[in-house]
Amino acid sequence: MTTFTFLWRLTRYRLGLYFLNALAWTLIYLAPIVPGLLTKAFFDMLSGSSPYELGLGMIIVLLVAAALGRVVLIIFGFMTDVQFRFRIGGLLRRNLLSHVLKEPGARAIPTSPGEAISSFRDDVEQVEETVSWSVDAFGMTLFAAVSCYILIGINAQMTLWVFLPLVLVVTVAQLSTAMLQKYRAASREATSQVTGAISEMFSTVQSIQVAGAEDRVIRRFKELGEQRREAMLKDRLLSTSLESIFSNAVNFGTGLILILAADSMRTGTFTVGDFALFVYYLNFVTQFIQNFGKFMTYFKQSTVAQERLQSLLQGAPAERLTEHHPLLLRGNLPEPQEAERRPEDRLQQLSVAGLTYRYPETGRGIEGIDFELGRGAFVVITGRVGSGKTTLVRTLLGLLPKQAGEIRWNGKRVEDPSEFFIPPHSAYTPQIPRLYSDTLQNNILLGMRADPARVGRAVHAAVLEEDLERLGAGMETVIGPRGVKLSGGQAQRTAAARMFVREAELLVFDDLSSALDVDTESRLWERLEEQRSGAACLVVSHRRSALARADRILVLKDGRVEASGRLEELLERSEELRRLWYRGEE
Repeated sequence: MTTFTFLWRLTRYRLGLYFLNALAWTLIYLAPIVPGLLTKAFFDMLSGSSPYELGLGMIIVLLVAAALGRVVLIIFGFMTDVQFRFRIGGLLRRNLLSHVLKEPGARAIPTSPGEAISSFRDDVEQVEETVSWSVDAFGMTLFAAVSCYILIGINAQMTLWVFLPLVLVVTVAQLSTAMLQKYRAASREATSQVTGAISEMFSTVQSIQVAGAEDRVIRRFKELGEQRREAMLKDRLLSTSLESIFSNAVNFGTGLILILAADSMRTGTFTVGDFALFVYYLNFVTQFIQNFGKFMTYFKQSTVAQERLQSLLQGAPAERLTEHHPLLLRGNLPEPQEAERRPEDRLQQLSVAGLTYRYPETGRGIEGIDFELGRGAFVVITGRVGSGKTTLVRTLLGLLPKQAGEIRWNGKRVEDPSEFFIPPHSAYTPQIPRLYSDTLQNNILLGMRADPARVGRAVHAAVLEEDLERLGAGMETVIGPRGVKLSGGQAQRTAAARMFVREAELLVFDDLSSALDVDTESRLWERLEEQRSGAACLVVSHRRSALARADRILVLKDGRVEASGRLEELLERSEELRRLWYRGEE
C-alpha cells in the first residue's frame, strides 16, 4: 500500500468531516485576500489614485469585520481539525490494538512492549500530522492561485519573483526524501530502544537489585540515551535545515520584489496601493511556501511511520490498519457482557490429534501430540525442563499458532483456538501470573461484573481467604505494579481466583503450585475438587500431590508423549516418570 493510498483510506473514514475541515481552513487561508484589496484601496485613496469612492471610515470598518470573521473561522477550523485528527488517530490505535489482541498471545507483537508503545504514540501522531497538514496545503495552494491571479493583473514580472522560491522548495524537498526517511527511521528506532529499556527496568527492578546490577543498567541506559540523542539531533537538524532553506529562499525573493517595486514606482507604473498589496500578500505567500515545504516533509516522514505501524501486523494485510469501525467517543462505555453459555459449550469430550508447534528460532517445541480429556477429568502433563509442557498448553489454547494437528470440542473441530478457548469454554493460569497495579478484586475480575457470592467462591477455592485477613484493605488492597506487594504464592493464587471466578468448562493450570507449600497446594486441589462442578482440569505439574490425584498423566520427553496413563501403571513402565517421581527432577 502506497503512502498516498494509506492516507486516503484514513481520510475516507470521516470524509464529510474532512471536507468540512478543508472548507474551514480554505476559507481561513483565503480570508486575507479581502483585507489585502482593502489595504490597496486605502493607500490608493490616500495618494489620490483610487477608482473607488469608499470612505476612510468604511475601509476601517471592513478591515475590522474581515479580521473578526477570520478569527471566527480559525476557531471553527481548530474545532473541526481536532475532531478529525482525534478520530483517525483513534481508528489507527483501535485497529492496531484489535489485531494485537487477536494474534496468538505468546507472539502478539514482534517487538518489545516499549517499542510497540512508541509506535502507538509517535508513529500514529506522525500520520495524524500529515493528514491534518494536507488540509492546510490545499487551502494555501488555493490562496496562492487566487493571489497569483490578482498580482499578475498588477505586475506579472514581480509576481514571478514571488512564486519562484516555491520551485526551489519543491525541488529541495524531493531531493531530500531518502535522507528524511533514513534519519526519521533512525530516530524512531532509537526512541523505541529507550522506551523498551525503561519498560524492562521497571518490570525487573527486584532482579536488578538482587544481582547488584544497578550501575550496569544505568550505564546501558545512558548509552541508549546517547544514541537516541545523536539520532534525534540528525533528524531535527535536517528538518530545521530544510525549514531554513525554505525561509531564506522566500527572503531572497522578497529582496528582489522590493528592488523591482522601487524601480517601477519611480517610473510611475506602480502605485502605492499596488506596493501595499504586494507587501501584504507577500507575508501570506511566505507562509504558504514554508508550510507547503513542511507538508512535503511530513508526507515523506509518514512513510516511515506507516512502515513501522505495518510491521506490527506481522504479515497481515496492510488494509487492516485502515479498516473502518465505530469509535465509542460519546456517552458511557457499554458494560462488559459475559459470554452466553449455550448447551453446546458444556464440555463432554476434548480431543487433540497430531498437535504440533516448533519455534522458528530453535526448532524445538512439540510434535504429534495426541490425547483426550472427558468431562470432570483431572489430567496432568509432566516432564523435565524443556520437554514442551508449557508449549503444549499454549498451542492448545491458541497462544501459539499450531502448525499441524486437530482439536475437537465435543466432536466439533475448533478452527481458531485463540478465539475459542476463552470463557466460558476455558480459563488459563500461566506459569508467571500477570497482575496489575489495581485492587485485588479488580485483578481477579478483570472487567467482570462483581458478584460477591461468585467472587467469594473463587477466593475460597484459591485458598486466599486467610491472606485477605492479613492485607490492610482486604479485596480493596492495591497490589502494586505486577503485584509486587504480594508473595509469589499469593500472586499465583490470585491468578487462580481470576480463573475460578469465570466458572469455565476447562481449567488449564501451568505449574500453578510451584510457589506453594505442600499444605496450601493440597488444600487448593481439595477445594477445586469440591467446587469445579464437573469442569475438566489440564494441569502442568511435576508435584507429587498433583500426580497422585490425576486421572491420567501425559509424560513428555523432547516434545513428544513418551508415556500416558495412571500413576501406578506409569511408575511400572515409564522410566521418565520414575526419574521425576523418585529423584524430584524439575
